[in-house]
Amino acid sequence: MKEDWGKEAGNIISKWARKHSLWVLAYGTGCGAIEIPPTMTSRYDAERFGITGSATPRQADVLLITGYLAVKTLKRVIRTYEQMQSPKYVMGFGSCTINGGMYWDSYNTIKRLDDYLPVDIFINGCMPRPEAVIDGFIELQKLIDAGTAQGWVKYKENLDTYRANQKKVITNWKMPDYNW
Repeated sequence: MKEDWGKEAGNIISKWARKHSLWVLAYGTGCGAIEIPPTMTSRYDAERFGITGSATPRQADVLLITGYLAVKTLKRVIRTYEQMQSPKYVMGFGSCTINGGMYWDSYNTIKRLDDYLPVDIFINGCMPRPEAVIDGFIELQKLIDAGTAQGWVKYKENLDTYRANQKKVITNWKMPDYNW
């Protein structure tokens, strides 16, 4: 009985720490990157929610993809995502990550990010304001607390499907095929 209580307390503490310490790697590919600096400044103060920037993928918990993704850029985003340690989360920022945005009819624009990487949260808008960005992070924190932000598990379980989708658009695939 006492051991069960200790294990449960450890889970509660680790969830709380994970939820309130989100290290973000912003992958700014388009106009969405302009909304990230104001979100981190004193006016909106994202750090009060435990959200802070990260320098490398190895230190990051959240991959924030802002703006459209070209086929050439997708390869780098996949590589960045696979370098992150688990648990890891992906946030799609703006309409470009949802449906291609205003570049929807371009031959080299990725239309749906979630076909290639598991996206835990989409933030709607073109471009979402800092308030919407913070709301997206709060929603992600709720999912982490509930234990439903499991994108990295979904990626491992469905790696063959994700890899097939990735290889359809990236014709010069020279990345290692991991087999976790």
